[in-house]
Amino acid sequence: MAGTVDAAGNPWVSILVGNPGFLSTPNDRTLQIAAKPLLGDPLATTLANGIDIGLLGIELPTRRRNRLNGTVIATRSDGFEVQVRQCFGNCPQYIQARRSEFSEFDLGKAQLVRSIEQFGETERTIIATSDTFFIATAYQAELAGSASGVDVSHRGGKPGFVRIDDDYTLTIPDFVGNNHFNTFGNLELNPHAGLLFIDFDQGDLLYLTGTAKIIWEGAEIFAYEGAERLLRFQLDRGYRVHGNLPLHCSAPEFSPFLDRMGSW
Repeated sequence: MAGTVDAAGNPWVSILVGNPGFLSTPNDRTLQIAAKPLLGDPLATTLANGIDIGLLGIELPTRRRNRLNGTVIATRSDGFEVQVRQCFGNCPQYIQARRSEFSEFDLGKAQLVRSIEQFGETERTIIATSDTFFIATAYQAELAGSASGVDVSHRGGKPGFVRIDDDYTLTIPDFVGNNHFNTFGNLELNPHAGLLFIDFDQGDLLYLTGTAKIIWEGAEIFAYEGAERLLRFQLDRGYRVHGNLPLHCSAPEFSPFLDRMGSW
């Protein structure tokens, strides 16, 4: 997963896929990515030399994940290269294990890209049945120093853990995590966020950008068993690309950490 920020300051989450080996590290400060943005993916317009980028390498079958941020230092027709600033591993909590393999459809075939300004029936179905999504945030102020950059993170829960409040608003419980607060720390300083929902069955990808507010306390939190705080996301705009994930994915093996979480 890749997090970038567009010219208007809006964060987006993108997905990059390839055969094992499409990521390589010629040294301890360089990451080479041999993959191109999928059709309709915002990365196709945000990717450029010199931009900040956040990356999340996630291996779903083993629930392993690693966070990284840095700067794009080279772009090529078949991929790009990142100069690493920060890198650290995360625990496996809330990751649903899935096995995947490349599908057979033609990656060059045009897929339906639909611009959205509110949650329609299809978008609501994708969100309401999701057990996983990804969020990008950024804080790029000059005074941030070494803390400046873009971050992308995983969020998981039981299907339905993301509540659709209306045509523009989502409420999401936040469970106990690694206590680094990369995502929420950024949002306290810059409320803009990007979300990516994946329909692992149909291959649809739902890219959203908007603003987010953290609900740190109050009775509303107690309605979500296991939640420590809530995230409220307000949609600005987004894109839905039909059947564009070039992977066949197995049914999820739900994280054992979800056993202590409620259902809503």
